[in-house]
Amino acid sequence: MIRRIQQVVTGVKTSDGAGVSLTRIIGQPALPRLDPFLMLDEFGSDQPSDYLAGFPPHPHRGFQTVTYMLAGRMGHADSVGNQGVIETGGLQWMNAGRGIIHEEMPRQTDGLLRGFQLWVNLPADEKMSAPGYQDIPSQDVTELEAAPGIRVRVLAGEFRGIAGPVNTQAVKPLFLDVLAAGNGELSIPLEASHNAFVYCYEGKVTVAGQPLFRGQLAVLDKGSTLSLDFDDPARLILVAAKPIGEPVVQYGPFVMNSEEEIRQAVMDYQSGRFTD
Repeated sequence: MIRRIQQVVTGVKTSDGAGVSLTRIIGQPALPRLDPFLMLDEFGSDQPSDYLAGFPPHPHRGFQTVTYMLAGRMGHADSVGNQGVIETGGLQWMNAGRGIIHEEMPRQTDGLLRGFQLWVNLPADEKMSAPGYQDIPSQDVTELEAAPGIRVRVLAGEFRGIAGPVNTQAVKPLFLDVLAAGNGELSIPLEASHNAFVYCYEGKVTVAGQPLFRGQLAVLDKGSTLSLDFDDPARLILVAAKPIGEPVVQYGPFVMNSEEEIRQAVMDYQSGRFTD
């Protein structure tokens, strides 16, 4: 059962934080969410004015954030005492859980800053879990030659017996970064019932016979195998996970199951209980 493209989405230019220029791919009108994924942003510029303002302190509750750096350095700190720097090729997987105040600020004043931020929902019984994060440097991410001229970085989940360094209990996604040097083909097994998408961020890839160009995301239909064909150099991310199947009520950085829970999140934040 080869997975085919169900929908193609092009990102929308916007800004977030204190004015960081980015492209919103999931979390826009054409694709509000893809259970359990709530948002996917790509940020990237070699113009410091596009990124220097960063993402000053802001709250989260009820989901996880994933930051994957393709180029540059991003510092981070939060209200439970964590701090560090995500370097090129590294990632941070943060569980906001019951509440965290988080900031992400560039640690460079020039050069290219590029990466992704993905928001992953939590099931109801994990939304009030303890906050925390995993900071994973590039050297802890296994990269293997999956086919001649095609390399795969395993960020989360498992591919050909290689497990990614991310350890998350609530949602166990597959997150791969695929790098093709030129002509080649690759088949990737997927859980048939999982929601999945491919985002092409360099070059062009053909998915089950249908071309996908740079800046396009393909929502995949159900099936057990993803078939990729390359004619030229290209890069893409593949992300998949079991859908949660619960109501989603979102108010900015709070993602819960009901309006009442959202009101409680706002009250808790305003009263300072996120940092208790």
